[in-house]
Amino acid sequence: MTIDIDINNYDYPLPEARIAKYPLPNRDDSNLLVNLGEGYGKHPFRNIAGFLPENSLMVFNQTKVIPARLFFRRETGALIEIFCLEPYEPSDYQVCFATTSSCRFKCMVGNLKRFKGPVTLVTDHCNGSDRAQLEILDLTATPVERIDNTCIVEFSWKGGESFSKVMEMCGNMPIPPYLNRDTEALDYTRYQTTYARWEGSVAAPTAGLHFTERVMDDIRGRGIDTDYVTLHVGAGTFLPVKSDNVAEHNMHSEPFVVERAFLEKLLGYIGTGRVISVGTTSTRTLESLYYLGVHCIERGEPGFVDQWEPYREQGYRFTTVESISALVKYLKDNNLDKLTARTRLIIVPGFKYRVVDYLVTNFHQPKSTLLLLIAAFIGDEWRQMYRFALDNGFRFLSYGDSSLLKRR
Repeated sequence: MTIDIDINNYDYPLPEARIAKYPLPNRDDSNLLVNLGEGYGKHPFRNIAGFLPENSLMVFNQTKVIPARLFFRRETGALIEIFCLEPYEPSDYQVCFATTSSCRFKCMVGNLKRFKGPVTLVTDHCNGSDRAQLEILDLTATPVERIDNTCIVEFSWKGGESFSKVMEMCGNMPIPPYLNRDTEALDYTRYQTTYARWEGSVAAPTAGLHFTERVMDDIRGRGIDTDYVTLHVGAGTFLPVKSDNVAEHNMHSEPFVVERAFLEKLLGYIGTGRVISVGTTSTRTLESLYYLGVHCIERGEPGFVDQWEPYREQGYRFTTVESISALVKYLKDNNLDKLTARTRLIIVPGFKYRVVDYLVTNFHQPKSTLLLLIAAFIGDEWRQMYRFALDNGFRFLSYGDSSLLKRR
């Protein structure tokens, strides 16, 4: 199909006062807009279990946000802000975070023109760490090469700490730019889901921020199965669609990991109408699986999911079960317990959802790719729903309230 979507049709007025600048004291005290096709309701999020279909599968993204913002200074006094995007060498996330003396990251760099040689850490910008410990660490950053508008940076340090620990000691939590405030102590715990496990994201999968142990217990108590995928959220999640026609927007690429055991479980739920995705990142992961399975059928192995792949003119003749089964077979044949892949999938109106039946998601920015995903899920009704949310006191964006949607 030809993509001809005017992003201006996905705009709405969002007063600054409606953007939640801080989280509520208790995660599950947030509000939930329930939209299952029979009108809208406003409920406490902690009651979400009562609105979910029994015997369903609820899928969460267990990525963990890293304190990715680091501040350094040149001998001349120039301040250099380095925003770590993803590991470069070693490129494997877990291996890179386990290194104990040096590694390289792909980064965005503020004041890039002045970043010409090794720079030293500014300890005043660190996360409350002991200054003596930071001096022993002696963290430095050196530019290696530029790739487009990013820079490969080599970090070196002493003391034998893992890079994961180094970031914990030196980094700042990368809260969304639209909050228009500095990172504060509460962000280190509240801009993180309670079930976060694998480090790598520079933005939180925010639909998951509302879940507490109490809510999870209620969900499982209804006989709902829970499981996890891991997609590391990139900084591109905040990039606005700058072109009028969505077809000209370049979607960012993100890595994800899915266990073979999860895929085998998922097969039992395909076509039942009972797959619940928590967040847009889980959704993009789940929907990308179909195309990776098609790769296995057509090419013998999974590849990279390009952003416009779902919209090819000739369409797809394989069922979702056939596709996911091919993916499982590929992993078994190659003695692999997990699938590691990347996706640039963009979900816009006209997209055919093949896996996700229900979606838990926050309220998104005007003219964003995330709002397009919602419009693809429930159609033009998104306008009426967002108007209801604005008229009824819902809080918007990352620290705001959420919604439970059923696919139309």
